[in-house]
Amino acid sequence: MKTRYGYLEDFLVNLRSTGKYAFSLAEVRSKFKQSDEAIKKALQRLKSKGEIALVRNEFYVIVTPEYRSRGVPPPSFFVSDLMKFLNRKYYVALLNAAAYYGAAHQQPQSFSIITIKPSLRNITKENLKINFIVKKDWSEIDIIKRKVDTGYINISSPELTALDLVYYYEQSGGMNRVATILEELSESIKADRLVETASRYVPITAVQRLGFLFDEVLGLKEFSEPLKKYLNTVNHFPVLLRPQRNKMDMIVGNNWKVVHNIEIEID
Repeated sequence: MKTRYGYLEDFLVNLRSTGKYAFSLAEVRSKFKQSDEAIKKALQRLKSKGEIALVRNEFYVIVTPEYRSRGVPPPSFFVSDLMKFLNRKYYVALLNAAAYYGAAHQQPQSFSIITIKPSLRNITKENLKINFIVKKDWSEIDIIKRKVDTGYINISSPELTALDLVYYYEQSGGMNRVATILEELSESIKADRLVETASRYVPITAVQRLGFLFDEVLGLKEFSEPLKKYLNTVNHFPVLLRPQRNKMDMIVGNNWKVVHNIEIEID
């Protein structure tokens, strides 16, 4: 015998049968001739039972039994639906993108998404942290469709991942961690694609710093030499390896015009 909330439970079963883990309040409203009050009560009941979780206002995810203890499924299961709900371009980036290439070094504690303006509030809940980083734009050439359990998600190519790690080094755990990941990520990078991606990347300082790390720290000449040739064709100026507020002499002593103002230690 159906309970008064059976229609919603059937809806979740049907969603899961199609491989989906997420839905919006608008979807529920469009499918059932119930009052808003009745729908919200039904959703709250399922939420209190731990069968669904509210990730964003009016955006829910289904919590199947294997994820009940942590309260939410992995972000990769619903990130595509979330960004569609938010009507934003996106790609999975930084440590999370590196992890798909076997270069995370250790499990990232948060999930990094790069999207377009305007800014989005980060999502911080128990066992779920999604960081939104805003970028003006990017080329779809540098984005890869990656198969996951629930379909496909957008992730940065190995080459774009390398540049983003260097540019967003603070969100990636600092320069030491970035250098360690770059060493592992290098197995997935193609030198010709790296130069192509670098030619589209803004700012040029990220290309300089990446080239410096490949050359002076990691000794990966197969990547540093092509980047050096590219930089010789464009204007670029002295830059600190790690940005800092205090002024210092911009004495570089290398072809990258990078001031080596910190010592890098590889884990």
